[in-house]
Parts: sequence; C-alpha cells; structure tokens
Amino acid sequence: MDNPAQIIIENVSHHYRPAVGREVLALESVSLQVREREFLALVGPSGCGKSTLLYLIGGFLPIDTGKIMVDGKPAAGPGPDRGIVFQNFALFPWKTVRKNVLYGLERQALPRAEREARAQAFIDLVGLTGFEESYPSHLSGGMKQRAAIARTLAFDPRMLLMDEPFGALDAQTRSLMQSELLAIWEKTRKTVIFVTHDVHEAVYLAERVAVMTARPGRIKAIIDTSFDKDDPEVHRSKIFVDKVDEVWTLVRDEAVKALEKQRP
Repeated sequence: MDNPAQIIIENVSHHYRPAVGREVLALESVSLQVREREFLALVGPSGCGKSTLLYLIGGFLPIDTGKIMVDGKPAAGPGPDRGIVFQNFALFPWKTVRKNVLYGLERQALPRAEREARAQAFIDLVGLTGFEESYPSHLSGGMKQRAAIARTLAFDPRMLLMDEPFGALDAQTRSLMQSELLAIWEKTRKTVIFVTHDVHEAVYLAERVAVMTARPGRIKAIIDTSFDKDDPEVHRSKIFVDKVDEVWTLVRDEAVKALEKQRP
C-alpha cells in the first residue's frame, strides 16, 4: 500500500489518574502509523489500553508525553475529521432514525433539502431504508448499530474510530454486521481504526492488525492481514486460519503476562 500516513503516533504515553488511589500507566511509548484509507484493527489483552489509544487519537484524552499527528496537525481535541462509533450505540432514544442521522448534519450550515438527502443516502447505505421513522427502542441491536454508523458517516469524517462496535451483538448479528461494515468501507474508503477483543473479527476486517502488550500497552507486533475477503469460504482458508492463529498466539502470550502481574 502506497498511501501516506494519515495518523502518526510517536512515543505516546498516558497515565490514568483516579480520584482515589495511585495513578496507573496505561500506555507507554506507543508508536504507530495509520495510512490513509487503511482499515487497521487494535487487539490485545483486557486492560492493555486499546480504547485509551483510540480516545487519544480522537482527542478525548490528554497526551502525557509524545505526540499524535492527524493529517499533519496535532490531535489537540475532538474534530469533525474523526467520527467515533461506540459499543453502546450512543443513539438519542427520543429521536427517530432519521433525526439521529440528521443530528450531526444540523450543526453544519447545509440547506435543509441537502441535509435530508444526505441523511437518506446514508440510511440507505447501511440498509435501514423503511425504518427512518422508527425509534431506537423499536430496533434490534444490529439495526441500532447501523443507525449509529449512518449518523457518524453522514457528517463525512475522514476517519472512523470504532470502539468494539459489535461487542454487544449476538454472534449471528455480529457476523452480518462485519460483512456490512466491510461493504461500507469499500464504498466510502474511510480510514478506520477498529478496537476489538475478537481476534477472528480483527483478521477478517482489517488490512493490518496491531497487537498490543499487557499494560502498560505498547505495540508488540503489526500483522499484515490483506487477502481476498470477498471469498465466501475465506474463514476456512489456510491463510486465514494461519493468520488467526498467529495473532491469537501473540495476544494469548500477553494475556498470560497480564495474569501473572495480577498474582500476589
């Protein structure tokens, strides 16, 4: 891939400073580059700082040391260039699907007809045509996440930061949403950073998988996972199974280290 680096992370460290108790070093000297239009997954043992790193890129948390550059500028705070999708859908329960998707657009000085057309286009893209006037309480988990993705895509961020977006879904819905996300990514070609605990999911979705160490989180390895994901039998192919085994071995080793650190 010849695309330039869109996100550059250099020697980033971050401490959690709780109101009670001692501070915890969550990330230490993390360096990583994410290329424009790339789909990169972050995996690692629980507590390794995957979500923390995502929120640092999003500008939601302060950087203790090091720097994060997004399109050549410091990630000093949240911005419309970075859209985030959470595990818990984060929809407004009192707004319909259409109103949820329109929410981000209403902050932009677009004519009403253009906002409406844009919202409908992304509702159609995520497969929610016909559910425009439904409220979140009337939607399945997968449909709620589709609505959340549509809302994020509607204001046209250059990057999607996704924090375990399918973690709350049942296995069948999760599999369907993975395929849907790949189809959406292929159409929009956004830069995607995808945090997940699921190694199988990471290998299937991403072009590269960054494996993080046990806390304090660092980048242990970056595994290339580019292969033909349009193949309906890809999950059974030797190359796919071998990649899952390779990444899982790295994650398991770090999970064992994390457990050992917790023992008295």
